[in-house]
Amino acid sequence: MRRLDGRDGGGQPLRTALALSLVTGEPFEMTNVRGNRSTPGLKAQHVACVSVAAAVSNADVEGGEVGASTLRFSPGDVRTDPVEAAVGTAGSATLVCETVLPAAVAVDAPLRLTVTGGTDVRWSPPADYLRYVKRPLCSMFGVEFGVSVPRRGFYPAGGGTLSLRVNPAEPTPLALDRRSEPDELRVYSVESDSLADAAVADRQVEGVRDALAEAGVDLPVRAAVSSVESDSPGSVVVVVARGGDGDERGGDGSESVVAGFDAYGERGTPAEAVGSRAAAAFLDWLRGDAPVDRHMADQLLVWVALAGGRLRIPAVTDHVRTNLDVIRSFGYDVTLRAAGDGDGGAGTGAGPGADSGTGAIVESDGGR
Repeated sequence: MRRLDGRDGGGQPLRTALALSLVTGEPFEMTNVRGNRSTPGLKAQHVACVSVAAAVSNADVEGGEVGASTLRFSPGDVRTDPVEAAVGTAGSATLVCETVLPAAVAVDAPLRLTVTGGTDVRWSPPADYLRYVKRPLCSMFGVEFGVSVPRRGFYPAGGGTLSLRVNPAEPTPLALDRRSEPDELRVYSVESDSLADAAVADRQVEGVRDALAEAGVDLPVRAAVSSVESDSPGSVVVVVARGGDGDERGGDGSESVVAGFDAYGERGTPAEAVGSRAAAAFLDWLRGDAPVDRHMADQLLVWVALAGGRLRIPAVTDHVRTNLDVIRSFGYDVTLRAAGDGDGGAGTGAGPGADSGTGAIVESDGGR
């Protein structure tokens, strides 16, 4: 049994451990789960991740309840019967989906998952990030999945529904160490019906456009604006940087660009400021060399371990370090080094600890 310390890194080490346990069939024990958080132990969304992983793998679980600080997870055979999970209130449905995506390498038939809870809530990827950033990016290295959002769920009530279909996959090594420049931005701006009279979604797009104009960035912007039914009022904007056709390698050997940046509406914050915040994250990324955004960098580490290859990340964060610790604990040989001039970067930035510049390279031969 793998022995893990979950004190650092929040819920990501837990999700990574669950994913790798599904793939390898190896049990683990994690102590001090989320130990450095103000409210340590499992929260509702983490319990949902455990429950879904257990259902998919017929696992025996000890300590899988809210507040538990120690979890023992012993998987059985992975199965593909449809799985349903209720996170409760506005716990993140997208993070539950993230937990089971690596099961693509362990199934021989499509895996179907339906999650109710928060589809668009702070501290987690919005549903449109999963659909329009993660999905096409994973497709580049042979991992295919589908996502639908029958109903949106905002904080605090949640009540949204997210449906996921994961196809069996034999991923190819990642080649995400060089970046083409983006040639367009796509903006997905969503508001609850209760905010439609205030044109919140349209104003979020205006905020994106104004921030780009102020920064002197002249890129085509294609916007999709929608009003949706939801149990709680809320809004979200996702800015997607794209280059090439977005789903195949660029002609110079670099990958086509698919990177995403998001912001959530908040009471008292003008919608234009929400859009500007998402645009600011894009502009920060644009000053560096990494082909992926900093949140995607953390999510792709497990795929570097499983499939091999090279990934340039914009920054070496605490999340990256703790996530790599868990991956290595399962026996995967993944290396991390500062990116240099010979790695194809063109930035002038501040090194692997910064959000811009050359960042760092994560690489692996794949497997253990």
